[in-house]
Amino acid sequence: MPTRRSSLAPLLWVWIALIGYASLYPFSGWRAGPPSPALHWLVLPWPQGSVRFDVAANLLGYLPFGALLYAALLRNGSSPVRALCVTLGAGALLSLAMEELQNFLPQRVPSRLDWALNMLGTGVGAGVAMALHRAGAVQRWQAVRDRWFVEHSGGALVLLLLWPIGLLFPPPLPLGLGQAIAYVPEWLAEVLADTAWASWLADWEPGALTLDPLSAAAEGMAVMLGLLAPCLLAFSVARTGLRRWLLAPGIAALGFAATTLSTVLNFGPEHALSWRTAAVGPAFLGGLALGALLVVLPRRACAGLGLVVLTALIALVAQAPADPYYAQSLHAWEQGRFIRFHGVAQWVGWLWPYVTLVYLLVRVAQHDGSE
Repeated sequence: MPTRRSSLAPLLWVWIALIGYASLYPFSGWRAGPPSPALHWLVLPWPQGSVRFDVAANLLGYLPFGALLYAALLRNGSSPVRALCVTLGAGALLSLAMEELQNFLPQRVPSRLDWALNMLGTGVGAGVAMALHRAGAVQRWQAVRDRWFVEHSGGALVLLLLWPIGLLFPPPLPLGLGQAIAYVPEWLAEVLADTAWASWLADWEPGALTLDPLSAAAEGMAVMLGLLAPCLLAFSVARTGLRRWLLAPGIAALGFAATTLSTVLNFGPEHALSWRTAAVGPAFLGGLALGALLVVLPRRACAGLGLVVLTALIALVAQAPADPYYAQSLHAWEQGRFIRFHGVAQWVGWLWPYVTLVYLLVRVAQHDGSE
């Protein structure tokens, strides 16, 4: 199979980062050295009374890794046998490294059962990818992608896939991703503690900055911008024609579903649509209508307008205080079974607008000759 650039490689690296986060969370209390010899956990008895959730998490966590790596190797010209061997070996080594690093964390316990489940998940993922490849699914997906998007659109597709993941962690307002700026002083205070530079933040205290609630107009504008940002990202790599008109409703439906799911996870099914306030509902529909009007713009113009939209969104979200239930939702995420995974969605939500800004800036600077 000829070598082709695709979104598989960036997705693979994103998934590896997620595995690292889930395996090493909470990243605190690192020991100077392991309490036991290296790889000692490989000869320990099988753990008793394993929790089903942990078993499923270890198995399913590596399944996408195996599928993505196997498919990426095939796309780079590897033979099926070589791709399978490399995938199984990489899964074993990655899991081995994660389990051994857990030996340096007092809150994590390495286990050969986890290692075995991780390798099994890698193998199952590779097997699924192999079956899909033999069924011609990869070729059909490539044909669909070629009809809908221009070449070198893999980065945009990865960002579009990550957007609903960022919405799963409760943002301060619907579709309001990118609140990382509000936490910068607190992060700096932790990093600079007990150093000569700590005096720079001597007058700042966490929680000292009180933000006034956004007006209904500002909240509605933020929701509109939050929906327009992924639409313009998609338009910057989408081919012209009827397909473009379907992207905006599809993205709106994805945002609606992700926000509703986030509300259900935090407050229960009975509050599934409570996020649709008097200001948010019309703003959501307005953003969808405005996105539909912008489908006629050239791709580079969409990328440039996306830069403006994202900048305005970041500025508005930075001024938004947490809603009255924000602390409660954070507590729910941090006390439940999602303790290892809630930070993944949180970091995606914080960083998505900034990474997308960089991507769109590159799109504006490039010329693909198709405008």
